[in-house]
Amino acid sequence: MNIILFDNQTRAHLLPFTFTRPMAEIRIGITTIREKWERAFKTEASFFTQDYLSELFPCRISDDNLFITGNLLPDPKLVDAIQTLNIGEVLKDSQNGVLALRAGSFEKFAALENFKTIIYSNELISINAKHDIFSLNNTVLINDFNDITKRRKSAVLSASNKLIGNPKNIFIEAGAKIEGAILNCETGPIYIGKNAQIMEGSCVRGPFALLDESIVKMGAKIYGATTIGPHCKVGGEIQNVVMFGYSNKGHDGYLGNAVIGEWCNIGAGSDASNLKNNYGEVAQWNYASQSYENTGLQFCGLMLGDHSKCSIGSMFNTGTVIGIACNLFGSDFHRSFVPSFSTGNRNKGYAQYAIEKVLESERAMFLRRGIEMSELYGEILTFLSGLR
Repeated sequence: MNIILFDNQTRAHLLPFTFTRPMAEIRIGITTIREKWERAFKTEASFFTQDYLSELFPCRISDDNLFITGNLLPDPKLVDAIQTLNIGEVLKDSQNGVLALRAGSFEKFAALENFKTIIYSNELISINAKHDIFSLNNTVLINDFNDITKRRKSAVLSASNKLIGNPKNIFIEAGAKIEGAILNCETGPIYIGKNAQIMEGSCVRGPFALLDESIVKMGAKIYGATTIGPHCKVGGEIQNVVMFGYSNKGHDGYLGNAVIGEWCNIGAGSDASNLKNNYGEVAQWNYASQSYENTGLQFCGLMLGDHSKCSIGSMFNTGTVIGIACNLFGSDFHRSFVPSFSTGNRNKGYAQYAIEKVLESERAMFLRRGIEMSELYGEILTFLSGLR
């Protein structure tokens, strides 16, 4: 079957992280949602997403297509239920609506009234709000660890490290370097990706995942459940954070209960609150309703969209949402919602960050990682700058 992961109305609730990617390209646990489905079905998946993203994330159509909701995470019972669908059948549940459907042609995908409905009654894991990404990371990271490391042998942990807990709960990929660190896997598993590095003096408590080529700098303090995506650098104090990839928080400062997109940079000494002074429920900007909505959480920190950066000593209040491609500076707290393509600070105000300057900055950042930003990606950012 041809797997197609599609965006639905939940996409708006996951902004700013879905401005530049389909829902299924969100990272949670160890892998992206797409990678989880590809592992479950042992095949490559494609996307049915926004028109402006469709060239970068194309949709591959065949005579037998299995459409799966992109914010839905696989588990054995759900995979079994989806695999048993026949062409012309749709799998639904009472809360999430359409979970998956099997169609013989693309045109039939839009005509759900022609499909036979199968009701799914088991529990699901789905990402319905941006704070779900860190809230569910503990469960998903453990599931990913068990799946990815099954029947595989870890590289050897150097004797210079102090390991607390069962050695079976730590897995190290080839080329990783860890020296002089304290690793506690009693609280959850620890996964270290290929060529990743944990420098001396670092303290890590699981669940924790450090993806390929990423670096934990000297003396870092990391609490679970935290995921650091590929090609990142992190330091300071971090707790329950999901960082998608290619981003830096390389210096001292606190970051907790947060989601950081790709190609972000957090300046030295920056701090982000994750708890209100009155211990109340955190409200957060919702792009779908264009208003602040309660998260139901007592702990909820910074949501930082792709390509956004802040200067040294930046401060963010509880539940702050920053859009994509922002250039923030100043020592006062930033506003609790800053629209995409903004530059400035709370005191002097925010102006539109010119797309020419955005592209110049991002091309330079890409090149620092040995990557040339494509013309297509530049066109996507240019399109998004016009939506601000």
